[in-house]
Amino acid sequence: MQVNGYIKKTPLIFLIVCAVLFTSYVIVEYGVFAFTEPPAPLVEKEEIQRGSILDRNGKALAVPSAFYDFGASPQSIKNKDLFAQTVAPIIHESEKDIYNLISKSENASFIYLKKQIDSNTYEAVRKACQKAGFGAVVKFDKLQGRVYPENELASQLIGFVGKDGQGLAGIEYSMKDVLFPPQGENGEVIQGKNIYLTIDANLQSNLEKIAHTAMDDTQAESFMLIAAEAKTGEILSYISLPSANLNDFSSASRTELKNKPASDSYEPGSVFKIFSVASFLDTNSITTKDIFLCDGVYAKKTGRETIKITCLDHHGWETAREALKYSCNDALAQMSEKIDSEPFLAKLHALGFGEKPGTEISGETQGVLRSPNDRLWSGRSKPTIAIGQEITVSALQMVQAATAIANGGVPVQLSFVSKITDAQGREEYVHAPVLRDRVFKKTTTDYILDCMETVATSGTGHRADLKDVSIGVKTGTAQMADPNTGAYSKTDFVSNCMAIFPIEDPEIILYIVIEKAKGEQYAGRIVAPVIAKAADVIVDQLGMSRGKASSLAHPGSVSIAGTQPIVLEEYVPNFIGMPKRQLLPLLDYKNIRIKINGDGWVKNQEPPAGTPLTENMEIELYLE
Repeated sequence: MQVNGYIKKTPLIFLIVCAVLFTSYVIVEYGVFAFTEPPAPLVEKEEIQRGSILDRNGKALAVPSAFYDFGASPQSIKNKDLFAQTVAPIIHESEKDIYNLISKSENASFIYLKKQIDSNTYEAVRKACQKAGFGAVVKFDKLQGRVYPENELASQLIGFVGKDGQGLAGIEYSMKDVLFPPQGENGEVIQGKNIYLTIDANLQSNLEKIAHTAMDDTQAESFMLIAAEAKTGEILSYISLPSANLNDFSSASRTELKNKPASDSYEPGSVFKIFSVASFLDTNSITTKDIFLCDGVYAKKTGRETIKITCLDHHGWETAREALKYSCNDALAQMSEKIDSEPFLAKLHALGFGEKPGTEISGETQGVLRSPNDRLWSGRSKPTIAIGQEITVSALQMVQAATAIANGGVPVQLSFVSKITDAQGREEYVHAPVLRDRVFKKTTTDYILDCMETVATSGTGHRADLKDVSIGVKTGTAQMADPNTGAYSKTDFVSNCMAIFPIEDPEIILYIVIEKAKGEQYAGRIVAPVIAKAADVIVDQLGMSRGKASSLAHPGSVSIAGTQPIVLEEYVPNFIGMPKRQLLPLLDYKNIRIKINGDGWVKNQEPPAGTPLTENMEIELYLE
């Protein structure tokens, strides 16, 4: 065979070599591919969900919700007018502002138009942009957010999270590692736990109404209320006014965000006398039969110092019972002479004064309880502390100490957490009462409770008497320090009252503080009536028996009031935070289509709350 003269030998050899090399490469690659395990399919990373906060009955108080930062690519938007007309009404901005924003950045590849829009707005913007042909030019960055279905309810206790999803206050902060656990080093995803608080949301709501009315009536600067179970230490209600709407916490003032019952300390005044008298009796420094003469002023000279403590009246001869009944400063100061400073202070420390209560929330104050070694201690310190001055306490400390009186001399640790469950609802922690070391003999606390009942029936706290439920109270009114002068203010007072009921078998401790009321200041007149109203609500809501109530026969079934049924009328309700069981009756509506996605609580809804209802409208709810 003869090679054509037009074909050069060298190029032909080159082509053959290239073909051989290419064939060899294909064969080798095929072999490697054939004997190598295929790569694992790409798995979408599991999203870590922050746990929910609920009340003791499972009512949602803080639930996870998605927020979105909404942006667009100005250089890709051809019709700026149409774009502005499409998105501006949905994100509640003016068309002019949106148009100017994208026009000024028309060469930019991306800008943010609105940050932290909610899920309903996100869905509306996304659908509108797709319909108008702008689907490819917009972008949404998903953020972990939080929705608080009850708005202001127990706001300082629940707390809130910041834009980055980190807890900044309340339980959201102090228990952030439970709600959003640190992730494992091996890449294991650990979902957030759900925290069930000890508070009862329905009770909290009813007591907050009473609190707001009291604030208005007294024109007070602040109001605090704590209601706790005497035997378990579980706090049923926790109120601090003024309060903040947790869904708009960034607009709240520092005062509205402040957790006053835990962080503020003040001189409690005469309420403290129940702890002083209990300490005197328990150390055998006085007896229940000892009598003391009140002539209107306690006066004593120690060295160069002359001590004078005035009383509101000349009460004459009194036992400890009468001294508490009439809140006598003179008699209490005389009693303090019978005990040395060290055993008296030891009792107060054992009650928890001078130390943080140790609950699950942060920011607790330890107050001020001086010792004889303190440079500010003087000859008047012991009698002054005995009447509730020269000592500062928090509302939490006062309730913590009261558990010893209510529980036969043994304090019970206060708690805000009822239980903790994992993401699947399995219980990982259930609260059990934690008893502290005994402080008083039971005979001592029985006597104090009996004295407190006398205060309620015929003493300074008679406006708190419930008539058909035995209740013991102690009122107190103390001058507040003037921050400008350091001296006591002549216009600002702390008015407070402690209540324990029922006396024969204490179940509830109720403590209320009203600060800087205008006009009337005495706790017996402005706080005791609020104690009666709040105690009445607690008795009814917890189903406690009333001694003088009529006995009624019934078939044995008890109806417990729950959440109100949802009614669809003119507008779409706000479903956010509602449990699935509350939504199921909606499926019975014939002219409205309800679509429920998922389990748990409502995280998003479409259309948004407030949308006018129309016949055959479809409402879609997304639960987590």
